[in-house]
Amino acid sequence: MFNSFAAGFSSFLHNTMKKVLLGLLLGGMLALAPNTMAQTNTPAPVEYSERVPAEGSGKLALYNRALDWAQNKFSYAPKSGLKAVESAGSIRITGTGTLKQLDAKGKDQPVTVRFDFVFQANDNGYNYTVGSFQVAPDPKQPDQLVAFDEYRLQLQTERNNEKTRNDRRVTAQANSMASEAAMSFRSYMNSQPAEGNVGIAGGEN
Repeated sequence: MFNSFAAGFSSFLHNTMKKVLLGLLLGGMLALAPNTMAQTNTPAPVEYSERVPAEGSGKLALYNRALDWAQNKFSYAPKSGLKAVESAGSIRITGTGTLKQLDAKGKDQPVTVRFDFVFQANDNGYNYTVGSFQVAPDPKQPDQLVAFDEYRLQLQTERNNEKTRNDRRVTAQANSMASEAAMSFRSYMNSQPAEGNVGIAGGEN
């Protein structure tokens, strides 16, 4: 009788422990799921960056070429904050653009956006970035800026966002703007050879 009771009690403990462990495992998986989903659904930042080899061109020549583009070919006006340091081979300028989202009635609603173009030359080439996007939500206060990622999150919480898709809409437009600015810059740099070919390793045509 004692052996039967001991066997039954042992079986009860075994089954109980299995349920407890299974419960802990499921609880842990559920706790991790929201974080995993949040990481998966987090959109990538709006930015375009590139490192371009340009052996033989020279740091100063690359800097002067990029400065000419920033001063005369950078078309995202009004532009501001031009900071060029010849000794460092660095350039920074802020441009302005317009994004279009939809209002509650489905009509285009323009929103001002600003972004930075940052350039750095060295003896072997250069790198540049089009990024740091910021939005001016209120057209009456153009200097009141909000980081693009923060603004995108605000759009996601709006009641009509399922219909307007404004978060995706402005993200696509900002990405397009960054790519267009980068293409304009690279096209100019490649069309103005000086002591070598920009964007192509030395010795190639």
